[in-house]
Amino acid sequence: MKNFNPNLLHPKTQLTQVIGKIYRDGMTTTSGGNISIMDENGDMWVTPSAIDKGKLTEDDIICVKKDGTIVGKHKPSSEYPFHKAIYDARPEIKAVIHAHPPALVSFSIVREVPNTNIIPQAKKVCGKIGYAEYELPGSEALGAVIAKQFIGSDYMAVIMENHGTVLGGTDMLDAYTRFETLEFCCQTIINAKGIGNPTYLTDEQIKAYEAQMPEVKDCNTNVVNTTIEKALRSEIVEFVHRACRQNLMISSFGTISMRAEGNDFLITPTGTARWDLKTEDIVQIKDGKPEEGKTPSRSTKLHQMIYEQNPNVNTIIITQSPYLMAYGTTGVKFDVRTIPESWIFLQDVPCLPIETQFQGNTTIPEMICDTVPAVLVANNSFLVTGGSMMQAFDRLEVAEFSAKSLVIGAPLGKMVPINDEQVEDLRKKFLS
Repeated sequence: MKNFNPNLLHPKTQLTQVIGKIYRDGMTTTSGGNISIMDENGDMWVTPSAIDKGKLTEDDIICVKKDGTIVGKHKPSSEYPFHKAIYDARPEIKAVIHAHPPALVSFSIVREVPNTNIIPQAKKVCGKIGYAEYELPGSEALGAVIAKQFIGSDYMAVIMENHGTVLGGTDMLDAYTRFETLEFCCQTIINAKGIGNPTYLTDEQIKAYEAQMPEVKDCNTNVVNTTIEKALRSEIVEFVHRACRQNLMISSFGTISMRAEGNDFLITPTGTARWDLKTEDIVQIKDGKPEEGKTPSRSTKLHQMIYEQNPNVNTIIITQSPYLMAYGTTGVKFDVRTIPESWIFLQDVPCLPIETQFQGNTTIPEMICDTVPAVLVANNSFLVTGGSMMQAFDRLEVAEFSAKSLVIGAPLGKMVPINDEQVEDLRKKFLS
């Protein structure tokens, strides 16, 4: 999806793009799930019943008029009645997503509500989560138990017992971001339980994290977009989109920066869906000041300190990926002595407390060096550096692949790492 603006795109376009993304990202099946939008006229636009989600076009979308008249060449989803029940219960909700993503379904079938305190932004993005008991799909009874969770509450997401999930949003972008973030929370918790016991942030820790939003007091009003900077902006956007496609970054979290000249750099903004990032969204930081009219990532100060203390670092990536965060939420050591490539690229990945990423903390900038190019920040992120975008991104991919191998290999038995003698051979051949 590109240039996804709910205020400008027709509901048909929004629904087609979002259901396509949900399907491509493996969060629904060919026939499963349904999404809808309520427009300003009280008409509900909804995906059709029994039409291939991988090939859905705008012509397939159905409009259920305010008076109940159905307009379109297909039948609307059989579950559109519970969409209507949600809209009736909560007029501020203008978009609904229902799907069966694997991790959320896992919670649904063990009848448990996920704890979104697993990562810092999820509690704010997802809100409180309700739980609806099982009823027959497509029935009025199902609509009633779901509506009951939304009526008189501030729930924006509900776990459907032995079924899946349903989420609302003020618009489709809001609903999708909530949906994707909640599925990521579930993935992280499940992966963490495969190697240990996940720990959760306290509400106080989350409040402290939220307080890190940079207060922009002094801006750079003399922004000069050089040819080099224009190329860097495009490169940042390209790799953010690539990270999203590779399941290395989600809508609600992820930052990439690149050094421009001296200690000046370009960085992604806060509050923008990562998969919809555009070159004009990138923020220039010159002499420590962001360009006027833009809010840079809350980790801008951290990036600045890393660049100042590490002249060989030209790219920094901070992100959340599902297998690395299994290690970031359990305290289990992420041992990169799995295969030669992993150790050569990463050498050692310490896990640090979440407070080390707060503004003014010098722990990470002082720790980053040639032998420690990356760190895990507990319940928060994976931070990786490189002399170029390719080097940093390659390290990120290698790290996530390594973490995935360890997590899915855990049922097979204890990992046998490359030994010290073998590591020394690698050091002499590749790092001397």
